[in-house]
Amino acid sequence: MKLLILAPYPENEAPSQRFRFEQYLESIRDKAGLNINYQSFIDTQTWKILYKPGHYSQKIVGILKGFINRFLLLFQLASYHFVFIHREASPIGPPIFEWIIAKIWRKKIIYDFDDAIWLSNTSNNNRIAAAFKWHHKVSAICKWSYKVSVGNQYLADFAKQFNSNVTINPTTIDTEGLHFPTITTKNEKPIIGWTGTHSTMPYLLPILPILDKIAKSHDFQLLVISNQKPSFERPYLEFIPWKKETEILDLQKMNIGIMPLADDQWAKGKCGFKALQYMALRIPAVVSPVGVNTEIVDHGINGFICESDKEWEKSLTLFLSNSSLIEEMADACRQKIVDKYSVLSNTNNFLELFQQNNRGMGHHDLY
Repeated sequence: MKLLILAPYPENEAPSQRFRFEQYLESIRDKAGLNINYQSFIDTQTWKILYKPGHYSQKIVGILKGFINRFLLLFQLASYHFVFIHREASPIGPPIFEWIIAKIWRKKIIYDFDDAIWLSNTSNNNRIAAAFKWHHKVSAICKWSYKVSVGNQYLADFAKQFNSNVTINPTTIDTEGLHFPTITTKNEKPIIGWTGTHSTMPYLLPILPILDKIAKSHDFQLLVISNQKPSFERPYLEFIPWKKETEILDLQKMNIGIMPLADDQWAKGKCGFKALQYMALRIPAVVSPVGVNTEIVDHGINGFICESDKEWEKSLTLFLSNSSLIEEMADACRQKIVDKYSVLSNTNNFLELFQQNNRGMGHHDLY
């Protein structure tokens, strides 16, 4: 049995891919008995400059190569039983490849996404490409798919308008092999931490005045881990460039993890990944009550949910004034992720995507 995976980016590079499906690849091979062919649209060379300013000619060449490779792949589809598509088969243009796969080859598409990708949310560095994204193609791909896998209920409600076979597969954490706490001591100065890409860094801006106010009475450090340096400066700010090799060790420098969000349609589609990472490493999370954040964080047990500036100030000040509270919540943080949002707890749910009925996993249940 063969599975073709179509993803935007090279394997083991993009967080959305690493924590949506790549960490299940071994189980797909061993438990579902499927041979996997992983094909990214963007090659490694293009990925390295994709989100950097400029490099327009290289980006265009990389995208053209992606289209050529996708076109050639269409002639190899006969032997595949499933085609797993993460987000889209091509980053720009109409869903031509998906239509051919579903309507011409009549292959079973398993369509997976973890953001409200039917909305426009393209970075400033790629404004030109934004005009050609065809965000509205998401509904068509949902309609043509055999099954749809999404990260939360908000995304599921959208997908169910076009497909009745929708499964919620939360973004999950490898609590055994990757997000495993190894540091037992913290810095003497409390560290409030945030991690994310340049595209989500604007969510930090409304929190800065609150941190400025707290800094007048409490000595702390704001640690930002990202692929780009913040546009703002603060005396209490420390920036660490995100690196896959040091990601977990860098995260463990935090005492408190924050995830502020704007209450908009795009943010509602987010799957709480920052909070999941913090809590898996025994770091209490302070979050906005947007999307699945209210399901991940249990207020007062493994973190705090803050709606107003006053609540943000109160919660952060409470942690900074009472270091023992952080340790009191640590075990509850870890346990919540292990029980509800780990690879271990969700593997069977994920593998059901490759079943044709509910009788239980077995080769006779596959395509």
